[in-house]
Amino acid sequence: MLAASTPKGPNGFAGARSPFHTVTALKRWSCDDKELPPVATIKAIHVYDFDNTLFASPLPNKLIWSVQTIGQLMSPDLFINGGWWHDSNILAATGMGLAKEEPLAWNGWWNEQIVSLVEISMQQKDVLSVLLTGRSEAGFADLIKRMVRSKKLEFDMICLKPATGPTGQKFRSTMAFKQELLKDIIHTYHAATDIRMYEDRPGHTRGFRDFFFQFNKDLMANQKPTSRKPIIAEVVQVTEEATQLEQVTEVAEIQKMINSHNEHVKAGKANGSPPFEIKRTVFYTGYMIQPAVSKKLISLVKLPSGTPDGDIRYLANSVLITPKPCPTSILEKVGGKDFKVNWKVTGVSCFENKLWVARVEAVPTSTRYYTENPVPTVVLATRKSARPADAARVVNWHPVPEDQAYTFESFVGEKAVLRIEEERADADEYESYFPHRKPHNGTNSNGFQSRDDRPGGKESEDRRAGGPTNYRGGNQNRGRGNHRDTTYGGGRGGRGRGRGRGGPNPGRGRGGNRPPQRNEYRSLDDVSDRTYGQPNYDDPNGFY
Repeated sequence: MLAASTPKGPNGFAGARSPFHTVTALKRWSCDDKELPPVATIKAIHVYDFDNTLFASPLPNKLIWSVQTIGQLMSPDLFINGGWWHDSNILAATGMGLAKEEPLAWNGWWNEQIVSLVEISMQQKDVLSVLLTGRSEAGFADLIKRMVRSKKLEFDMICLKPATGPTGQKFRSTMAFKQELLKDIIHTYHAATDIRMYEDRPGHTRGFRDFFFQFNKDLMANQKPTSRKPIIAEVVQVTEEATQLEQVTEVAEIQKMINSHNEHVKAGKANGSPPFEIKRTVFYTGYMIQPAVSKKLISLVKLPSGTPDGDIRYLANSVLITPKPCPTSILEKVGGKDFKVNWKVTGVSCFENKLWVARVEAVPTSTRYYTENPVPTVVLATRKSARPADAARVVNWHPVPEDQAYTFESFVGEKAVLRIEEERADADEYESYFPHRKPHNGTNSNGFQSRDDRPGGKESEDRRAGGPTNYRGGNQNRGRGNHRDTTYGGGRGGRGRGRGRGGPNPGRGRGGNRPPQRNEYRSLDDVSDRTYGQPNYDDPNGFY
């Protein structure tokens, strides 16, 4: 329990009650046309946040988007419509979408513990119940009211952030809006002895606690006959309930957002903002392995006794083709994207007690495939300090018993994330795979002297296609080995460099009535107070 208060306002001390603090005036804050209870009947005030407190609102999926793009989506300043938190289509796309979810009352998307508390508040005649969210009133009032009513929840007030307050107030942030409204509620229902708020964001929880402390301090310092008494305030920290949209739905909704933004740009209504487009950053191309198969392959890992669980990253998600976007010439050799190849495990190895690898062969052996490693391999697991690229250095293999010589199917795919960049008419298809960099020292916009000099350009593509290559998959350590390009019957590989990425813990999406995935998110305003999280590029459940 806290006793608290707020700074002096423009019309005097926070503790000073105004003759304008009436039920009629307070009703103007609510977007719901409902009569408020008489002042004398209310002894307590219960205030519920909406996003990720009462409802498991979707957040950008970090398996789809680059870290920088997630920041762009969460920022209110990049797109004309304000981005993720200001586009009602994002919230309406939750689950199976508005048309299908509304008859089902968005079953599985609510924090049922908070729902139960709201239902208790509804039954208490001496409690004023308030739904309070920083979502804009203009964009979300109708949608949120439909969502709440589908769940058969009733609030005395449903309050969203208006463009201006009832007396013309302008709000610099969600917190400023909520505090201004809370002052009006507390002064209007001056007989209420306590207020309880439910909030999932730790920063806002601290902010409201400080607010109530200062509010009560001002009340006690400026006691007058017309002043209300200090109020007992409790701000309850709620475990955040956050989810993701289905991946295809999420990308489609962001594309719609970009299309709308670009239309405003073309119409000259974007205040100088450029048009945007979605591009893909490709980290590697490989024969992708489904998660169910990955679990089976991981069972081949034999860890030394006493190995801490947190020290190991389990992968088993692909047979490497190339650690870059796959050039067209090689992609054609491997049958194109989604081409299926069957493999059989023929051996396992542990390299320097930090890298676990399975050797595989194509089934049947006459199958055409391509890999830049000396032999086709699946990196099963690594210690934190290991590099998947070291799989190319393994020479000692141990045969597996027949019951562990697993045969499995894979498909040609790319490990990639999406990013949002300024639309550029001069970028070719290959350039689009790399984040845009500012030109310097006479280079082009991607930092290369010419198209043929960049990694994977025409010159290096020719080298990979038939002769020695100047880099190999993995981190930047040299290693010897052979390509296996069965289109050409194999070929010698030379020294090389490349990059490889690893990451633990498969992520989970969200759909239907599955349990929500909890995750961090940013405030509607405080877009720079958190880092969202680095995508796990080796997650077998990630975005292809």
